[in-house]
Amino acid sequence: MELSNKKQEYAFWILQILGWGFINLISVFVVKQISISLLIYSVIMGTVLGVAVTFLLRLYLKRAIRFDGFGIKELIKVLVSFLFASLLFAVLNFIFGYVYVEFGPALTPSELQMFKYHDNVGIQVLNSLFLIGAWTVTYLVIKLLLKLNRDRIERLELNTHLKQAQLNTLKGQINPHFMFNSLNNIRGLMLEDVEKSREMLTKLSEILRFSLTQNSSNAISVREELEMVDNYIDLSKIQFENRLEFFKNLDEDTLDLQIPPMIIQLLVENATKHGISNLKKGGAIVLNIKKEKEHLVIEVRNTGKLKIAKDSTQLGLKNIQQRLNLLYADRASFNLNEISNEVVATIKIPLA
Repeated sequence: MELSNKKQEYAFWILQILGWGFINLISVFVVKQISISLLIYSVIMGTVLGVAVTFLLRLYLKRAIRFDGFGIKELIKVLVSFLFASLLFAVLNFIFGYVYVEFGPALTPSELQMFKYHDNVGIQVLNSLFLIGAWTVTYLVIKLLLKLNRDRIERLELNTHLKQAQLNTLKGQINPHFMFNSLNNIRGLMLEDVEKSREMLTKLSEILRFSLTQNSSNAISVREELEMVDNYIDLSKIQFENRLEFFKNLDEDTLDLQIPPMIIQLLVENATKHGISNLKKGGAIVLNIKKEKEHLVIEVRNTGKLKIAKDSTQLGLKNIQQRLNLLYADRASFNLNEISNEVVATIKIPLA
């Protein structure tokens, strides 16, 4: 089970204080006949210095290091920050040791032995390199273990949500109401155009086949997804007739890119069900797919207003957001806005 951020923060501070306190306590007990004042001073000041310096080091590592993509650049940052922290720790120990020796109470021979190297910069630096180095290695190992645990949990969640996405698709997108309307419209069409009816039945069967098979995979090509969308639009046009117009603006180099299945279909279905169906005169749906820097941008525009009914489950929209979060974390985005009497749904997916 993954620890929450709050619990991780508590654990960090507890380990910090106990760890540095234990190290300083052990080092002090090595010296015989040590006064209580020096014992308290050494343990408290040693712990405070250790906690303060490594807290600053951790603060920098959290902000500057990308643990998800650890490489040479991140390694250099770790080494530089480690060396800087070690130097800072050595300087602070030198200063506080000097202050105690020069201005503190008289020291016993054993205590003088303890401070024998307090003014030796080389010894102080080596000691700092060892302690801060041990802390840095421990911190990185813990971060790695937490990341591995988090990745494992996310993989489990992804498998669970992908299975749920299949059910959501059947319940929310290829729902019984849509099936009933499609079959009823095809039945009426059979009296006018038998060949057209056969074609529509084929498209309906393709939609069902796609939902039951392709949707079990993590990714399909844009080209395959568009076949599903075209089938859906053709069936919808039987119901809406001239009330529905559909336009596509596609960059050719995007057709073979991989995307989560049903992503475009969900957007188009949402635009049809919650947009065009509510307009007496109907409207248009425009699908734009292009590359934009390091992202694939999928945009679906439909005539209408952005109004979400109170009884709406927003199943399709939640489906999209869930899968994007699980597959790409914060590298993908999904936005739904109203712009100039149009509802605009935009998905950005990282290309690498």
